[in-house]
Amino acid sequence: MCYEGGAFDDSVGLLNRQYNFYDLNPSGVHCPTYAQFFGQMGVSLSMFLCAIGAAYGTAKCGTSLSCMAVQYPGQVLKNIIPVVMASVVAIYGLVVSVLILNGLQKYNGATGYTITKGFMDLGAGLTCGLSGVASGWATAICGDWGVRAVCHQPKFFVGMILGLIFAGVMGLYGLIVALTMRTAAGTDNSCFADCYNPCTADNLCI
Repeated sequence: MCYEGGAFDDSVGLLNRQYNFYDLNPSGVHCPTYAQFFGQMGVSLSMFLCAIGAAYGTAKCGTSLSCMAVQYPGQVLKNIIPVVMASVVAIYGLVVSVLILNGLQKYNGATGYTITKGFMDLGAGLTCGLSGVASGWATAICGDWGVRAVCHQPKFFVGMILGLIFAGVMGLYGLIVALTMRTAAGTDNSCFADCYNPCTADNLCI
């Protein structure tokens, strides 16, 4: 129950001062000890999911390239493009992982790695990682059958490249969204919540 009157009046202000709410958490309510766990998970998910997609795409495209090279060795250099495009997916995960890792900071008494940034970094890692899996899977199928088709019909080479571009661009979309989420967390590193008083007009403590 708030006392009516001037919020900063000597008599009413002293009575309403009892309703000041302070952040009593030793490390601050915004910087719990488990906040960095979510950031580290974002680093791991971004890297190893993109690596899985790139590895699957590289393996499938490399296998079809090896089979094609037995009968058409002169077309190996031209048809190695799917293998390169599949391996590029891992770079997306590497970029996001390094950015998240560089954003992790230790608690220094007033500022640190907030739980909001932890959630954002986890979402960014998942976004990039799952997009990398989808991109690698699509590149694997498109490159596998594309290489087999080009060795029999060289005119299909342009069609295969276009298919690989649209298959790989999904990983680029995930990278862009992950970078946007990484910057959406803001730059507020304050661990302690501001003092709150419901009895004042601006909710500031007396």
